[in-house]
Amino acid sequence: MTLLHLSFYATFTLSSLGLAFHRTHLISALLCLESMMLSMYIALSMWPIQTQTSTPTLLPILMLTFSACEAGTGLALLVASTRTHGSDHLHNFNLLQC
Repeated sequence: MTLLHLSFYATFTLSSLGLAFHRTHLISALLCLESMMLSMYIALSMWPIQTQTSTPTLLPILMLTFSACEAGTGLALLVASTRTHGSDHLHNFNLLQC
């Protein structure tokens, strides 16, 4: 395992652990999701270099596009929930209520 693989796995694992254990605010959950997407983007960008292929793939660009859409949607949800509930604490949200 190279240092690049180790750093990718460590970054993805730490961000998923942060998402699992530190879910007090919505913004911290969104930051953990964004760091997971960023680590996957870096891994997909380095994949053609590791396999010594001459043609670049389109997959990292698509992943970056979906990551930007996810960030925009997450921030819109953050603003909407802050306006309706007064804070971004996740324990204030009742997801079973219509």
